[in-house]
Amino acid sequence: MIKQISIYFLLVCFIASCKTENSLIVKKGEKMENFKEIVKPFYTKCLTVGENIDISSVMNSILSDDFKSISSTEIKGKEQLIGQVQYFWKLIPNLKWEIQEMLQDGNRVIVRGIATGNPKGNFFGIELDGSKGFKIMSIDIHTIKNGKIEDVYHIEEWATAMKQLTSK
Repeated sequence: MIKQISIYFLLVCFIASCKTENSLIVKKGEKMENFKEIVKPFYTKCLTVGENIDISSVMNSILSDDFKSISSTEIKGKEQLIGQVQYFWKLIPNLKWEIQEMLQDGNRVIVRGIATGNPKGNFFGIELDGSKGFKIMSIDIHTIKNGKIEDVYHIEEWATAMKQLTSK
């Protein structure tokens, strides 16, 4: 009886220690250590305003054709996200998204970031002149497939940004 319980216990421990199928997917020829490098330009060249950067070209080079940006309220395709980022660059000319931490599990890269900027124009229904800024945190989970970002689950503290921008 004790021997059966011990075997059962070891089996349960083994099963519990196994990772999910998604966290182990790595295509032949892809190197796990490069997945963070695939994601990094999304923050440094797309979400952070820079001179002489063609957002559309950069995003097309790092996002898969069937890319999805998934939040709690909507799913955007690649072209929708490119348009949104281009709009944000105009609305927030000093937008900066800094990576604070990157973690990798299989073909997934988790990024904790800090976004800052001073919007000038209509920002979520509030007219702003660029004199006030925001600082918010974001958490993103990117899935890499065939060397490109296939999807990203994300959450940003836009309510915190609105509070900062409307406080006296």
